[in-house]
Amino acid sequence: MPLPRPTDETPPRVAIIGGGPAGLMAADMLSQAGRAVDLFERMPTVGRKLLMAGRGGLNITHAEPAAAFLDRYSAGRDALAPFIADFGADAIRAWAAELGIDTFVGSSGKVFPAGMKAAPLLRAWLARLRGAGVRIHPRHRWTGWQADGALRFDTPDGPLSHHADTTVLALGGGSWARLGSDGRWVEALSAAGIDVAPLAPSNCGFELDWSAHFRERFAGEPLKTVTLRFTDPAGGRHERHGECLVTAAGLQGPLIYALSAPLREALAAGPVDVTLDLLPDRSEAQLHQALAAPRGRRSLSNHLQRSVGLKGVKVGLLREVLPPAALDDPARTAATLKALPLRVCRPRPIDEAISTAGGVRFGGLDTALMLTARPGVFCAGEMLDWDAPTGGYLLTACLATGRAAGLGACRWLDRRTQRHPHDQMP
Repeated sequence: MPLPRPTDETPPRVAIIGGGPAGLMAADMLSQAGRAVDLFERMPTVGRKLLMAGRGGLNITHAEPAAAFLDRYSAGRDALAPFIADFGADAIRAWAAELGIDTFVGSSGKVFPAGMKAAPLLRAWLARLRGAGVRIHPRHRWTGWQADGALRFDTPDGPLSHHADTTVLALGGGSWARLGSDGRWVEALSAAGIDVAPLAPSNCGFELDWSAHFRERFAGEPLKTVTLRFTDPAGGRHERHGECLVTAAGLQGPLIYALSAPLREALAAGPVDVTLDLLPDRSEAQLHQALAAPRGRRSLSNHLQRSVGLKGVKVGLLREVLPPAALDDPARTAATLKALPLRVCRPRPIDEAISTAGGVRFGGLDTALMLTARPGVFCAGEMLDWDAPTGGYLLTACLATGRAAGLGACRWLDRRTQRHPHDQMP
């Protein structure tokens, strides 16, 4: 059941596969340049992960200086730098304003749309795309290429083939499969000879072997104002201050997400020993002095709370790692409060992760994000091999690479049709 095949007389047609931020941005660039765009999405609607991210306040980018911003992408920094230089935080805010969405910078430097929600932004964006003639095909799962180069899709009405002059793949990572990104595209690209780094969970929780008592008593409790430290197998030291959440399986939350990349890499060599500073605002000497004060008839719990302000889940952690007799030793207790030892065993499953690392390696792409092994096919977004923490960095890279892939596809078509690219670019 093929869609109409382009002929020499029909305008060049573009297929974009994936209706997340990267795919929508590629469609934006191409449709503004007057290209005929078909966007295919395997879910019933587009932008589902974007809407989910906006439930707690959509963080579209970050206002920190450019050098620090790029450092957030660690190993992917150099590959992403030119795309983010062309479409970074200021450009994203200007783009949102074009859609009628005002933005503001929060106290932490994160940039949010006015109203904090994703839905108004997505509605305005889709209205512009449809006004530019973009045709959206929901419930179309891409399954690879036919021998003649046509795109293959599974649809509710059966298999479908589609011929396009150029294609932008924006298939997402492998997390939150219920929202559309399940990573099944890896098999199709690998079968076509494309070099793909294995997908791995990022911005994810990690498992620790809690005792049954601690798990039952403290699962779901927030762990506030702590510092996590560890040394990786290569001797690199990692440290992060913030808060996280105790779960039945281990730990998750912003503090853990920020360290997920080095933790995941270190775990390749086996379990990782980390320490938690439960009271980072006080020195070990100060804690020792306070704990050494006579407690009289107070219970240990009352003494810990009155002397150093320790209560709840932090007391639970102290009891988790120290035997009862050691809790009466002020020096040992103070030292443990400053470096409470924990062993991280493994990351949580990839489908629970906020994002994924791995994907199409940049070595197999040209500077416009076109696959060198498959000319005319461009890749964008989270399916590329990069990683970043939450805080606006994920969405920025998706938008920036989606824009670059869309513009690259425009230039590719211009070369194919011998048009002048500067007359056609948006």
